[in-house]
Amino acid sequence: MEIKNGLEEKYGQLKDRIASEEKAAVAFSGGVDSVFLLYAAREALGDRALALTVSLHAVPQKELAEAKEFCRTYGIRQRIEYMDEFAVEGFADNPPDRCYLCKKALFTRMLALADEEGCPALLEGSNLDDQGDYRPGLRALRELGIKSPLKDAGFTKAEIREMSRRLGLPAWKKPSMACLASRFAYGERITPEKMTMVEQAEEYLSKLGFIQRRVRMHGGMARIELLQEDIPRMMEGEIYRRVQERLSALGFVYVTLDLNGFRSGSMNKGLETHG
Repeated sequence: MEIKNGLEEKYGQLKDRIASEEKAAVAFSGGVDSVFLLYAAREALGDRALALTVSLHAVPQKELAEAKEFCRTYGIRQRIEYMDEFAVEGFADNPPDRCYLCKKALFTRMLALADEEGCPALLEGSNLDDQGDYRPGLRALRELGIKSPLKDAGFTKAEIREMSRRLGLPAWKKPSMACLASRFAYGERITPEKMTMVEQAEEYLSKLGFIQRRVRMHGGMARIELLQEDIPRMMEGEIYRRVQERLSALGFVYVTLDLNGFRSGSMNKGLETHG
């Protein structure tokens, strides 16, 4: 995707938007978008910017560690809270609006935390590209009045990555990450144990050099999604056998490779209701 001219100017306008806030908390997961937003908030507000991070079963511990390290490196105050998403009614049943149920509970909690910290504004990192898929969680953000400065400023994912690269932010080339709950077929009950299976399976693929990967769970079957260019390497030598053995040891009955490759939101395929 071609990056628009005047990206630095757009970044300046983003900081101006954030600077209009007296004090702001940023919903900070450590992903590409939230790193970029938090850095901009830090530049715009200085010590009046706060990183709010919620530890969930659905967020790999590696992501939490990276979020902590970023805040330490850049001297940003961070508040970390734990929330059990399995306590949210309906979440474990994994209905098509599971993301809405979780985001509504999560951001209601974060609003309360922001209020405790004296932050009248809570900012989150959705961008323009997030409007193109079935994302019921965005409805929860609208209902709660959460501000999305990156989307409002017209930033696309490619622009966020490019500007992050120019700023020297470590997350600029970080692979896309979605919560582990997105790995399960709708209607399949989610448990902490199943999430751990998926997390460990994806971590193993990462150690083998597959940077962008998903392990989708359908009953006892693991459906692996990789970038198209990585599929041939999976079949080289003994890699596929090692993957099969490792995932079987984790508890998967069947291990498959999706020839369609990595697709963000692939579990949404077939849903009849969108928006």
